[in-house]
Amino acid sequence: MNLQDEIIALEMDLLKPEIRRSPSALSRLISDDFLEFGGSGRSFGKEEVLSRLPQETPPTFSARDFTLRELSGTVVQLLYKSTMLKAGAEQTSYSLRSTLWQRKGENWQMLFHQGTLCPPFDDE
Repeated sequence: MNLQDEIIALEMDLLKPEIRRSPSALSRLISDDFLEFGGSGRSFGKEEVLSRLPQETPPTFSARDFTLRELSGTVVQLLYKSTMLKAGAEQTSYSLRSTLWQRKGENWQMLFHQGTLCPPFDDE
């Protein structure tokens, strides 16, 4: 598996309901110094993720148009488009996403994530 495929697979893991419900899986994939700027405009770290995500009803995600940028030997940035339908919601939201992944030993961990809400994609 090449680096881009490996990072995309890790990113997609974090969108899976079974991973989002598992504090141990989340802890393994998310760096201790993680920071997120959410679509809500709020920022939060690993502690908030570990307390919030396992309690939520997971949304339905789709992701596409991935681009991987190697920023250093141990840090990469994954850019992509995403749709999300929250449980009980009627309208899908669209976002442009950016994630920094850092290699720590033999594993990659998410260091930073930002989802910026945007209009529906032209081909939707």
